[in-house]
Amino acid sequence: MIIKSFEPISDINCKILILGTIPGVKSLEKQQYYGHKQNHFWKIVYALFDKTVEEDYDKKKAFLLSHNIAVWDVLKSCQRQGSSDSKIINPVVNDFEAFFQKHTEIKAVYFNGSYAEQYFKKLVLRKAQIPNNSYNTKITQTLHFYRLPSTSPANVMPFDEKLKQWKKILDHV
Repeated sequence: MIIKSFEPISDINCKILILGTIPGVKSLEKQQYYGHKQNHFWKIVYALFDKTVEEDYDKKKAFLLSHNIAVWDVLKSCQRQGSSDSKIINPVVNDFEAFFQKHTEIKAVYFNGSYAEQYFKKLVLRKAQIPNNSYNTKITQTLHFYRLPSTSPANVMPFDEKLKQWKKILDHV
C-alpha cells in the first residue's frame, strides 16, 4: 500500500522544523500529524510551554505556529504495512530544497526519532539538497540537526525522560 505524507505545518516565521518519518495508520485515518492517542508528541510540545493540550487539531497547528515551530515528514511517500518505520520500502523524500528556500528563518531541525534522522541523512543530505556545515548550496542559512527520542508509543522511554530531552527545542524557539 502506498502511503502519502501530509503538507507541512509551517509559515515563514518558523525557526525550527520537527521532522517525523511518515504518518502511521492512526494519523492517516485522522488526517492529522501524530494522531495516535498514545503518541506523546502533542503532550510534549504543550508541556514545553506549560500548557494543556487542546483537542481541536486546528488549534494544535496554530499553537505550533505561534511558537515558530514547523512540522513535516522526511518522506513524501512510501510503501508500508502497518505503522512501523522499520517496514518502509520504496521511500520518496519530500522537497527540502524548496522548503528551506521558502523558510529561511529555520535554523534547527529536530528529528522525532532515529528513523527520521536516518532517512534524512541517507536521502537528503547525501544529495546535498540543503545546507549544513559540510555542504555548499544555493540556500543561505546554516542548519543544525538534533535527534530526539521518538514520541511514538513504540518507544517505551518514560514520558518525563522524553520531555527532558525534547526541552532542547526551547534553545531555538
